[in-house]
Amino acid sequence: MPAHPHDAPPIQLSVDSDCPTDVVNALFLDRFSTGEQPHARGVTLDRVRSAATLLPADARLLRAVREEHRAATLAEGDGWTLLVSRWKRGADVTVTATSAELATKVLDEATDGAADEQEPRPDNVGMGFWYASPTRGPHRTTRQITAGSWEEVRPNYTRPVADAMDRLMKTTPEDISGRLLLLHGPPGTGKTSALRTLARSWRDWCQVDCVLDPERLFADVGYLMDIAIGEEDEDGNDRWRLLLLEDCDELIRGEAKQAAGQALSRLLNLTDGLLGQGRNVLVAVTTNEDLERLHPAVVRPGRCLARIEVGPLTRAEAVDWLGREDGIGREGATLAELYALRRGTSPTALPEPRGNADAGLYL
Repeated sequence: MPAHPHDAPPIQLSVDSDCPTDVVNALFLDRFSTGEQPHARGVTLDRVRSAATLLPADARLLRAVREEHRAATLAEGDGWTLLVSRWKRGADVTVTATSAELATKVLDEATDGAADEQEPRPDNVGMGFWYASPTRGPHRTTRQITAGSWEEVRPNYTRPVADAMDRLMKTTPEDISGRLLLLHGPPGTGKTSALRTLARSWRDWCQVDCVLDPERLFADVGYLMDIAIGEEDEDGNDRWRLLLLEDCDELIRGEAKQAAGQALSRLLNLTDGLLGQGRNVLVAVTTNEDLERLHPAVVRPGRCLARIEVGPLTRAEAVDWLGREDGIGREGATLAELYALRRGTSPTALPEPRGNADAGLYL
Protein backbone atom coordinates (compact mmCIF):
# COMPACT_ATOMS: atom_id res chain seq x y z
CA MET A 1 0.00 0.00 0.00
CA PRO A 2 1.42 3.44 -0.89
CA ALA A 3 2.00 5.74 2.06
CA HIS A 4 0.65 8.86 0.41
CA PRO A 5 -2.00 9.49 -2.26
CA HIS A 6 0.62 11.21 -4.45
CA ASP A 7 2.56 7.94 -4.44
CA ALA A 8 -0.40 5.94 -5.69
CA PRO A 9 0.03 4.28 -9.08
CA PRO A 10 -2.28 5.36 -11.92
CA ILE A 11 -5.65 3.66 -11.69
CA GLN A 12 -6.53 0.88 -14.09
CA LEU A 13 -9.98 1.13 -15.64
CA SER A 14 -11.68 -1.37 -17.89
CA VAL A 15 -14.04 0.08 -20.49
CA ASP A 16 -16.51 -2.60 -21.58
CA SER A 17 -17.98 -0.60 -24.46
CA ASP A 18 -16.82 0.92 -27.73
CA CYS A 19 -18.16 4.36 -26.78
CA PRO A 20 -15.50 7.11 -26.95
CA THR A 21 -17.38 9.09 -24.30
CA ASP A 22 -16.71 6.37 -21.72
CA VAL A 23 -12.99 6.59 -22.51
CA VAL A 24 -13.02 10.37 -22.01
CA ASN A 25 -14.81 9.96 -18.65
CA ALA A 26 -12.20 7.42 -17.56
CA LEU A 27 -9.26 9.63 -18.59
CA PHE A 28 -10.70 12.52 -16.61
CA LEU A 29 -10.40 10.57 -13.34
CA ASP A 30 -6.66 9.92 -13.65
CA ARG A 31 -5.15 12.97 -11.90
CA PHE A 32 -7.86 13.03 -9.26
CA SER A 33 -7.41 9.36 -8.40
CA THR A 34 -3.62 9.65 -8.03
CA GLY A 35 -3.93 12.75 -5.83
CA GLU A 36 -2.12 15.05 -8.27
CA GLN A 37 -5.33 17.13 -8.44
CA PRO A 38 -7.19 16.22 -5.24
CA HIS A 39 -9.88 18.91 -5.37
CA ALA A 40 -13.02 18.68 -7.53
CA ARG A 41 -15.87 21.09 -8.22
CA GLY A 42 -18.87 20.60 -10.50
CA VAL A 43 -22.13 22.14 -11.63
CA THR A 44 -25.15 21.15 -13.74
CA LEU A 45 -26.64 23.68 -16.15
CA ASP A 46 -30.17 22.84 -17.30
CA ARG A 47 -30.03 25.16 -20.31
CA VAL A 48 -26.82 26.22 -22.07
CA ARG A 49 -26.38 28.76 -24.86
CA SER A 50 -25.53 26.96 -28.09
CA ALA A 51 -22.49 29.20 -28.62
CA ALA A 52 -21.02 28.59 -25.14
CA THR A 53 -17.85 26.47 -25.22
CA LEU A 54 -17.79 25.91 -21.43
CA LEU A 55 -14.00 26.14 -21.61
CA PRO A 56 -11.70 28.75 -20.02
CA ALA A 57 -9.75 30.93 -22.45
CA ASP A 58 -6.43 29.18 -21.79
CA ALA A 59 -7.77 25.60 -22.02
CA ARG A 60 -5.81 23.01 -23.98
CA LEU A 61 -8.08 20.50 -25.69
CA LEU A 62 -7.25 16.85 -24.99
CA ARG A 63 -10.26 14.91 -26.29
CA ALA A 64 -13.55 15.83 -27.99
CA VAL A 65 -16.47 13.49 -28.74
CA ARG A 66 -19.62 14.39 -30.65
CA GLU A 67 -22.44 11.84 -30.76
CA GLU A 68 -26.09 12.06 -31.79
CA HIS A 69 -27.53 12.94 -28.40
CA ARG A 70 -24.48 13.88 -26.31
CA ALA A 71 -20.95 15.24 -26.42
CA ALA A 72 -17.91 15.20 -24.16
CA THR A 73 -14.88 17.49 -24.02
CA LEU A 74 -11.74 16.95 -21.97
CA ALA A 75 -9.39 19.91 -21.51
CA GLU A 76 -6.58 20.97 -19.20
CA GLY A 77 -4.62 23.96 -18.00
CA ASP A 78 -1.90 24.69 -15.49
CA GLY A 79 -2.87 22.65 -12.42
CA TRP A 80 -6.38 21.68 -13.53
CA THR A 81 -8.41 19.33 -15.73
CA LEU A 82 -11.96 19.94 -16.96
CA LEU A 83 -14.66 17.62 -18.29
CA VAL A 84 -17.75 18.92 -20.12
CA SER A 85 -20.61 16.48 -20.71
CA ARG A 86 -23.35 17.98 -22.87
CA TRP A 87 -26.76 16.76 -23.92
CA LYS A 88 -29.55 18.38 -25.91
CA ARG A 89 -30.01 21.50 -23.78
CA GLY A 90 -27.90 21.16 -20.68
CA ALA A 91 -24.45 20.20 -19.49
CA ASP A 92 -22.42 18.89 -16.57
CA VAL A 93 -19.12 20.72 -15.99
CA THR A 94 -16.59 19.20 -13.58
CA VAL A 95 -13.11 20.48 -12.68
CA THR A 96 -10.28 18.84 -10.75
CA ALA A 97 -7.36 20.97 -9.58
CA THR A 98 -4.39 21.20 -7.29
CA SER A 99 -6.32 23.47 -4.91
CA ALA A 100 -9.96 24.12 -4.06
CA GLU A 101 -9.55 27.79 -4.95
CA LEU A 102 -8.20 26.97 -8.40
CA ALA A 103 -11.00 24.45 -9.07
CA THR A 104 -13.64 27.04 -8.16
CA LYS A 105 -11.93 29.74 -10.26
CA VAL A 106 -11.73 27.53 -13.36
CA LEU A 107 -15.33 26.35 -12.97
CA ASP A 108 -16.60 29.93 -12.63
CA GLU A 109 -14.67 31.02 -15.71
CA ALA A 110 -15.89 28.06 -17.78
CA THR A 111 -19.56 28.64 -16.95
CA ASP A 112 -19.62 32.45 -16.85
CA GLY A 113 -22.49 33.63 -19.06
CA ALA A 114 -23.14 30.11 -20.39
CA ALA A 115 -26.62 29.64 -18.93
CA ASP A 116 -29.44 30.29 -21.36
CA GLU A 117 -32.06 31.96 -19.18
CA GLN A 118 -35.59 32.11 -20.53
CA GLU A 119 -37.17 35.52 -20.75
CA PRO A 120 -39.53 35.74 -17.74
CA ARG A 121 -43.21 36.13 -18.55
CA PRO A 122 -46.08 36.95 -16.19
CA ASP A 123 -47.80 33.62 -16.92
CA ASN A 124 -44.63 31.55 -16.45
CA VAL A 125 -43.61 29.84 -13.23
CA GLY A 126 -40.47 27.88 -12.48
CA MET A 127 -41.08 24.23 -11.60
CA GLY A 128 -38.54 21.62 -10.58
CA PHE A 129 -38.61 18.02 -11.79
CA TRP A 130 -36.96 15.27 -9.73
CA TYR A 131 -35.98 11.85 -11.05
CA ALA A 132 -33.47 9.14 -10.22
CA SER A 133 -30.86 9.07 -12.97
CA PRO A 134 -29.11 5.72 -13.56
CA THR A 135 -25.75 7.51 -13.79
CA ARG A 136 -26.12 10.54 -11.49
CA GLY A 137 -28.56 9.34 -8.85
CA PRO A 138 -31.30 11.74 -7.60
CA HIS A 139 -31.33 14.69 -9.97
CA ARG A 140 -33.37 17.89 -10.20
CA THR A 141 -33.91 19.93 -13.33
CA THR A 142 -35.99 23.07 -13.71
CA ARG A 143 -38.36 24.29 -16.41
CA GLN A 144 -40.51 27.33 -16.97
CA ILE A 145 -44.11 26.21 -17.36
CA THR A 146 -47.16 28.20 -18.43
CA ALA A 147 -49.86 28.56 -15.79
CA GLY A 148 -53.05 30.57 -15.98
CA SER A 149 -54.10 32.85 -13.16
CA TRP A 150 -56.77 31.55 -10.78
CA GLU A 151 -59.25 34.10 -12.16
CA GLU A 152 -58.76 32.61 -15.64
CA VAL A 153 -58.87 28.98 -14.53
CA ARG A 154 -61.69 29.18 -11.96
CA PRO A 155 -64.56 28.60 -14.47
CA ASN A 156 -63.06 25.16 -15.21
CA TYR A 157 -64.33 23.86 -11.86
CA THR A 158 -67.73 23.20 -10.41
CA ARG A 159 -68.80 25.67 -7.73
CA PRO A 160 -67.95 23.67 -4.56
CA VAL A 161 -64.48 22.89 -5.93
CA ALA A 162 -63.90 26.50 -6.97
CA ASP A 163 -64.91 27.72 -3.49
CA ALA A 164 -62.44 25.30 -1.86
CA MET A 165 -59.73 26.34 -4.31
CA ASP A 166 -60.38 30.01 -3.52
CA ARG A 167 -59.16 29.41 0.03
CA LEU A 168 -56.23 27.29 -1.10
CA MET A 169 -54.96 29.85 -3.63
CA LYS A 170 -54.88 32.51 -0.91
CA THR A 171 -52.93 30.35 1.57
CA THR A 172 -49.75 31.84 3.08
CA PRO A 173 -47.10 30.18 5.28
CA GLU A 174 -48.90 31.52 8.35
CA ASP A 175 -52.05 29.58 7.35
CA ILE A 176 -50.40 26.16 7.07
CA SER A 177 -51.60 23.51 9.49
CA GLY A 178 -51.48 20.12 7.78
CA ARG A 179 -48.68 19.27 5.36
CA LEU A 180 -50.60 17.05 2.89
CA LEU A 181 -52.65 18.37 -0.04
CA LEU A 182 -54.96 15.74 -1.53
CA LEU A 183 -56.80 16.17 -4.85
CA HIS A 184 -58.93 13.19 -5.81
CA GLY A 185 -61.52 12.53 -8.48
CA PRO A 186 -62.09 11.06 -11.96
CA PRO A 187 -59.53 11.54 -14.74
CA GLY A 188 -59.85 14.65 -16.86
CA THR A 189 -61.38 16.89 -14.20
CA GLY A 190 -58.49 19.36 -13.90
CA LYS A 191 -56.42 18.24 -10.90
CA THR A 192 -53.05 18.90 -12.54
CA SER A 193 -54.23 22.19 -14.02
CA ALA A 194 -55.21 23.35 -10.53
CA LEU A 195 -51.76 22.49 -9.18
CA ARG A 196 -50.04 24.43 -11.97
CA THR A 197 -52.14 27.46 -11.08
CA LEU A 198 -51.36 26.88 -7.40
CA ALA A 199 -47.64 27.00 -8.25
CA ARG A 200 -48.20 30.40 -9.82
CA SER A 201 -50.29 31.68 -6.89
CA TRP A 202 -47.68 30.54 -4.35
CA ARG A 203 -44.53 31.38 -6.30
CA ASP A 204 -43.51 34.24 -3.99
CA TRP A 205 -43.05 31.87 -1.05
CA CYS A 206 -43.15 28.27 -2.27
CA GLN A 207 -41.18 26.25 -4.85
CA VAL A 208 -43.15 23.46 -6.53
CA ASP A 209 -41.24 20.30 -7.50
CA CYS A 210 -42.80 17.44 -9.45
CA VAL A 211 -41.45 13.97 -8.65
CA LEU A 212 -41.50 11.95 -11.86
CA ASP A 213 -40.91 8.58 -10.17
CA PRO A 214 -42.74 8.65 -6.81
CA GLU A 215 -42.68 4.85 -6.52
CA ARG A 216 -38.86 5.02 -6.62
CA LEU A 217 -38.77 7.96 -4.21
CA PHE A 218 -40.38 6.11 -1.31
CA ALA A 219 -38.48 2.90 -2.01
CA ASP A 220 -35.04 4.60 -1.93
CA VAL A 221 -34.13 6.19 1.42
CA GLY A 222 -31.20 8.11 -0.09
CA TYR A 223 -33.42 9.61 -2.78
CA LEU A 224 -36.03 10.58 -0.17
CA MET A 225 -33.42 12.24 2.05
CA ASP A 226 -32.04 14.29 -0.86
CA ILE A 227 -35.51 15.69 -1.51
CA ALA A 228 -36.47 16.12 2.16
CA ILE A 229 -33.33 18.08 3.03
CA GLY A 230 -33.85 20.54 0.17
CA GLU A 231 -31.79 23.64 -0.54
CA GLU A 232 -31.62 27.16 0.82
CA ASP A 233 -32.49 30.10 -1.40
CA GLU A 234 -30.05 32.85 -2.38
CA ASP A 235 -30.65 34.63 0.94
CA GLY A 236 -29.90 31.51 2.99
CA ASN A 237 -33.55 30.90 3.89
CA ASP A 238 -35.21 27.50 3.90
CA ARG A 239 -37.97 28.27 1.41
CA TRP A 240 -41.22 26.34 1.49
CA ARG A 241 -41.45 23.55 -1.08
CA LEU A 242 -44.41 21.63 -2.45
CA LEU A 243 -43.64 18.13 -3.73
CA LEU A 244 -46.13 17.06 -6.38
CA LEU A 245 -46.85 13.32 -6.67
CA GLU A 246 -49.29 12.52 -9.48
CA ASP A 247 -51.53 9.46 -9.86
CA CYS A 248 -50.37 7.78 -6.66
CA ASP A 249 -53.35 5.45 -6.33
CA GLU A 250 -51.29 2.45 -5.19
CA LEU A 251 -49.49 4.52 -2.57
CA ILE A 252 -52.48 5.85 -0.61
CA ARG A 253 -55.39 3.47 -1.17
CA GLY A 254 -56.72 1.40 1.72
CA GLU A 255 -54.56 -1.67 1.12
CA ALA A 256 -51.40 0.39 0.54
CA LYS A 257 -49.72 -0.81 3.74
CA GLN A 258 -49.71 -4.38 2.51
CA ALA A 259 -49.09 -3.60 -1.18
CA ALA A 260 -46.45 -0.87 -0.92
CA GLY A 261 -44.59 -1.90 2.24
CA GLN A 262 -42.82 1.07 3.83
CA ALA A 263 -43.79 3.53 1.07
CA LEU A 264 -46.94 4.78 2.80
CA SER A 265 -45.17 5.05 6.16
CA ARG A 266 -42.42 7.15 4.63
CA LEU A 267 -44.94 9.45 2.95
CA LEU A 268 -46.69 10.03 6.27
CA ASN A 269 -43.34 10.49 8.01
CA LEU A 270 -42.44 13.19 5.51
CA THR A 271 -45.69 15.09 6.14
CA ASP A 272 -45.87 15.03 9.94
CA GLY A 273 -43.23 12.63 11.28
CA LEU A 274 -39.60 13.00 12.28
CA LEU A 275 -38.44 13.24 8.66
CA GLY A 276 -40.52 16.36 8.09
CA GLN A 277 -39.61 18.07 11.35
CA GLY A 278 -37.82 21.36 10.79
CA ARG A 279 -38.32 21.20 7.03
CA ASN A 280 -40.74 23.47 5.19
CA VAL A 281 -42.11 20.71 2.99
CA LEU A 282 -45.65 20.18 1.72
CA VAL A 283 -46.75 17.16 -0.30
CA ALA A 284 -49.52 17.27 -2.93
CA VAL A 285 -50.95 13.95 -4.10
CA THR A 286 -53.39 13.45 -6.97
CA THR A 287 -55.38 10.25 -7.30
CA ASN A 288 -58.36 8.92 -9.23
CA GLU A 289 -59.54 6.90 -6.24
CA ASP A 290 -62.76 7.58 -4.32
CA LEU A 291 -62.23 9.00 -0.85
CA GLU A 292 -63.73 5.89 0.74
CA ARG A 293 -60.99 3.73 -0.80
CA LEU A 294 -58.11 5.81 0.60
CA HIS A 295 -56.10 4.70 3.61
CA PRO A 296 -57.57 6.20 6.82
CA ALA A 297 -54.12 7.37 7.94
CA VAL A 298 -53.93 9.61 4.86
CA VAL A 299 -57.23 11.39 5.40
CA ARG A 300 -57.25 11.62 9.18
CA PRO A 301 -58.09 15.08 10.64
CA GLY A 302 -55.12 17.40 10.99
CA ARG A 303 -52.93 15.76 8.36
CA CYS A 304 -54.34 17.49 5.27
CA LEU A 305 -53.92 21.15 4.50
CA ALA A 306 -56.71 20.62 1.96
CA ARG A 307 -58.68 17.60 0.77
CA ILE A 308 -60.60 18.42 -2.38
CA GLU A 309 -62.70 16.14 -4.56
CA VAL A 310 -62.46 17.46 -8.12
CA GLY A 311 -65.48 16.30 -10.13
CA PRO A 312 -67.13 17.11 -13.47
CA LEU A 313 -68.96 20.33 -14.12
CA THR A 314 -72.74 20.12 -13.84
CA ARG A 315 -74.75 20.27 -17.05
CA ALA A 316 -75.60 23.95 -16.52
CA GLU A 317 -71.95 24.80 -15.77
CA ALA A 318 -70.75 22.77 -18.77
CA VAL A 319 -73.23 24.49 -21.12
CA ASP A 320 -72.11 27.88 -19.81
CA TRP A 321 -68.44 26.91 -20.29
CA LEU A 322 -68.89 25.58 -23.84
CA GLY A 323 -71.50 28.09 -24.98
CA ARG A 324 -73.81 25.41 -26.43
CA GLU A 325 -75.73 22.30 -25.34
CA ASP A 326 -74.93 19.73 -28.04
CA GLY A 327 -72.68 16.93 -26.89
CA ILE A 328 -73.23 17.52 -23.17
CA GLY A 329 -75.05 14.77 -21.29
CA ARG A 330 -77.49 15.19 -18.46
CA GLU A 331 -74.75 14.42 -15.90
CA GLY A 332 -72.56 17.26 -17.14
CA ALA A 333 -69.01 16.89 -18.48
CA THR A 334 -65.40 16.77 -17.39
CA LEU A 335 -62.95 19.44 -18.46
CA ALA A 336 -61.28 16.96 -20.83
CA GLU A 337 -64.62 16.26 -22.52
CA LEU A 338 -65.37 19.97 -22.89
CA TYR A 339 -62.02 20.66 -24.56
CA ALA A 340 -62.68 17.73 -26.90
CA LEU A 341 -66.08 19.19 -27.82
CA ARG A 342 -64.54 22.62 -28.37
CA ARG A 343 -62.04 21.10 -30.80
CA GLY A 344 -64.74 19.10 -32.56
CA THR A 345 -63.36 15.76 -31.34
CA SER A 346 -65.59 13.03 -29.95
CA PRO A 347 -64.92 12.82 -26.20
CA THR A 348 -65.35 9.02 -26.29
CA ALA A 349 -62.68 8.70 -28.97
CA LEU A 350 -60.25 11.15 -27.43
CA PRO A 351 -57.20 9.67 -25.67
CA GLU A 352 -56.24 11.06 -22.30
CA PRO A 353 -54.79 14.52 -23.03
CA ARG A 354 -51.46 15.40 -21.46
CA GLY A 355 -49.45 18.56 -21.82
CA ASN A 356 -51.72 20.34 -24.32
CA ALA A 357 -51.18 24.07 -23.89
CA ASP A 358 -54.77 24.91 -24.81
CA ALA A 359 -56.19 22.31 -22.49
CA GLY A 360 -53.94 23.42 -19.68
CA LEU A 361 -52.95 20.00 -18.31
CA TYR A 362 -56.41 19.36 -17.00
CA LEU A 363 -56.03 15.82 -15.70
